[in-house]
Amino acid sequence: MLRTIDLRGRTLSPAELPATVPRAAAAREEALATAAHIVDDVAARGEAALREQAERFDGVAGHDLRVPAEHLDEALGALDPAVRAALEEAIQRVREASAAQVPSPTVTELGPGARVTQRWQPVRRVGLYVPGGKAVYPSSVVMNVVPAQVAGVAEIALASPPQRGFGGRVHPVILGAARLLGVTEVYAMGGAGAIGALAHGVPALRLEPVDVVTGPGNNFVAAAKRAVAGLVGTDAEAGATEILIVADDSADADLVAVDLISQAEHDEQASAVLVTTSERLAQDVVAAIAPRAAATRHAERVAAALGGPQSAIVLVDDLAAATAFSNAYAPEHLELHVTDPRPQDFVHAGAVFVGADSPVSLGDYLAGSNHVLPTGGQARYSAGLSAATFLRPQQVIEYDRGALAAVRDAIVTLAEAEALPAHGEAITARFGARQGQEPVVEDPA
Repeated sequence: MLRTIDLRGRTLSPAELPATVPRAAAAREEALATAAHIVDDVAARGEAALREQAERFDGVAGHDLRVPAEHLDEALGALDPAVRAALEEAIQRVREASAAQVPSPTVTELGPGARVTQRWQPVRRVGLYVPGGKAVYPSSVVMNVVPAQVAGVAEIALASPPQRGFGGRVHPVILGAARLLGVTEVYAMGGAGAIGALAHGVPALRLEPVDVVTGPGNNFVAAAKRAVAGLVGTDAEAGATEILIVADDSADADLVAVDLISQAEHDEQASAVLVTTSERLAQDVVAAIAPRAAATRHAERVAAALGGPQSAIVLVDDLAAATAFSNAYAPEHLELHVTDPRPQDFVHAGAVFVGADSPVSLGDYLAGSNHVLPTGGQARYSAGLSAATFLRPQQVIEYDRGALAAVRDAIVTLAEAEALPAHGEAITARFGARQGQEPVVEDPA
């Protein structure tokens, strides 16, 4: 089911390694073109486009695009007590971990009367996307909403696909989770169209454009974020899920197998990759996967994901080669099943799960970490969703007259060097000098 890539005996440079990484590149390119068209359609036609897309992709029509308050209240009242308790535990853990991500203001005194303050300002309004196609993700409500609340965001709009099985309503467990967190602005719209609606706004629905769009989804949702980037801020493109497991001969093949399957069940385009120094382990994992994959509820989906070009078993000579391969791949989720894990060496990953008792499923729900993470290699330069996603560093500059006088000559010199004399004149004018006049000399003290 899983193909094998044998890199043993090969010395690959950092420039050569990315070509060995298993990716479904064609699927992502197709998603980008389709998503851009869908976003443009929503920008141009608003509600009409969203309704046509809902009928085409979700099989629903005539539903409430903006969720009535009573639907949220009903969903919370009907929430299974065990599910509610689990969500409340997840909320508490993610809230505590997210609070640690909010930097404190920092004041730098550069001299007498010269002060620069670094402060972190929340964006005003955000649009949060929660998937609802092949599975239901109340956990993603928690992962999106809690960091935004911790950051101090004033307005939160949430979108999730309408469900044919619930008469076009958003799945009630998602609605219940939203209401549990105090979110009251919710829209029944999904996929790339939802991203476009949040970014451009839909006046007919009283949906105002947001400042930042976040949330996981399939490759079409990830591509839609790229289509609206620049109009609004976005988190990393959290597309079809990825797991990369680095393992040596000390690893438990059954645990490796169940973890690969756990991510493959998300989507046919999910990526499941094992990088190992042990040919014996690779064979044992293949053997362990076969019966489990056939017996799991989403067997067909798992088979498609594991058999796709984006999934593989990669054989390498040693842990150094495994580390280099992982860093070239930059996985969304990285698990380390090795005797000496050295997580500090794995610098490119959305989240790192160390040891057999720290599986990705833990991070999906109750680790306290956030499960909205960069995919497609973006972990090389992007971070997972956090309170910082909703914060902007802002500098506040406060100089008094003496402090400005102390740097006056240096400013004028640099302004002249850049052929921007008016910049210098904006400084000298504050000391009684005008164009063509000699500046008044003052003692900075």
